[in-house]
Amino acid sequence: MFALRNQVRTHIARGFVSARQSLSTLALIEQSNGTIAGSTLNALTAAKELGGDVTALVAGSKAADVAAQVAKIKGIAAVLTASSPAYDHGLPENYADLVAAATKEGGFTHVVAPSSAFGKNVLPRVSALLDATQISDITKIESEDTFVRPIYAGNAIETVKSKDPIKLLTVRASAFPAVELEGGSASVSDAKDPASEPQSEWLSEELTKSERPDLGGAKKVVSGGRGLKNKENFDKIMFPLADALGAAVGASRAAVDSGFADNSLQVGQTGKVVAPELYIAVGISGAIQHLAGMKDSKVIAAINKDADAPIFEVADVGLVADLFDAVPELTEKVKA
Repeated sequence: MFALRNQVRTHIARGFVSARQSLSTLALIEQSNGTIAGSTLNALTAAKELGGDVTALVAGSKAADVAAQVAKIKGIAAVLTASSPAYDHGLPENYADLVAAATKEGGFTHVVAPSSAFGKNVLPRVSALLDATQISDITKIESEDTFVRPIYAGNAIETVKSKDPIKLLTVRASAFPAVELEGGSASVSDAKDPASEPQSEWLSEELTKSERPDLGGAKKVVSGGRGLKNKENFDKIMFPLADALGAAVGASRAAVDSGFADNSLQVGQTGKVVAPELYIAVGISGAIQHLAGMKDSKVIAAINKDADAPIFEVADVGLVADLFDAVPELTEKVKA
C-alpha cells in the first residue's frame, strides 16, 4: 500500500508539472548608452539552447532603440521594454524588481543573464525575490533542468540539476558563441514596470578609455604579471606588444594588486574570464586563480625565466627567457 501511494503521488506530481506553462526563457539584455554588451550575445545563445520561446527584456532610457536591435536577432520571439532612466546603470535594487515582475507576469520557466558584473549584481537579488536558487557561470546545458559549471577555480566540473520551477542562470560568455544579429523579427511591447521606489542612487563613474580591443571579447590578449616588477615596465613592455598584435591587454591579480595595471584588466577567478584565439602570458607564474580565467584560450603562449613555472603546464608554446629581452625582440619582429 505504501509503494502504491508513492506511485500515485509521483503521477500527480508529474501531471502538475506537465500542466504548467511550457518552457520559456526571459533573457536580460545588458546595454550601455544604446550599445548591447558583447557577453549578452553569448548568453542569448545559451537561452536558445534551452528550447522554447526566448523573450528579451530591455530596460533604460534608450530601451526603445536597443529593443529595435534585439528584435532583429535570430531566435528572439518577443522583446519587452521598460523605458525608464531608473534602469540605465543596471542597479540591482531597481532592476531586480522589474525582472521579478516580468518573470511572474510572463510565467517564464528560465531567466538568463550574462555572467558579467551586471548579471552577478542583478540575478542574486532576483533569486531572493522569486525564492529560487541561482545557478552561476554555466558552461553547458545538458537539459532544461541540468547544467554544467566549473567550481574550485575551474579545477572541478559540477553538473547541477534544479528542481525549482524557475531556473535562474548566469552564463559564462566564453563557453557559448555569440548569437546571430540578423534574421529575426520579434514583436516589441511594454513590460509591466513595478516602478519601485529607488533604494540606491547612481552618482558617477570613471571609465578607462582605450583604442585597443575590449578585454572581454578580444581575439588576442597579452597579459603581464608580477615578473614585470613595476608599472613603468608594464606600460613600456606590454602596451607596444599589444599594439603590434592588435591585442587587448590583461594582467594577473598580482600585477593589479601591485599597482602595475588597472583592476579592469585583471584576468582570473576574481577578474575577467577570457577565451581568445591567442593568449600570451608574460611574467605570469600561473596560479590556479589566474588559470581559471584563461585556460580555455585556443592557443596559450608563455614567456617566463622560471622553467618550472606552472604556466608552462597549460601553455601550448613556452619560452624560457628573460622577458625584458624576449618581449621587446618579439614586438619588433611582429612589427616587421
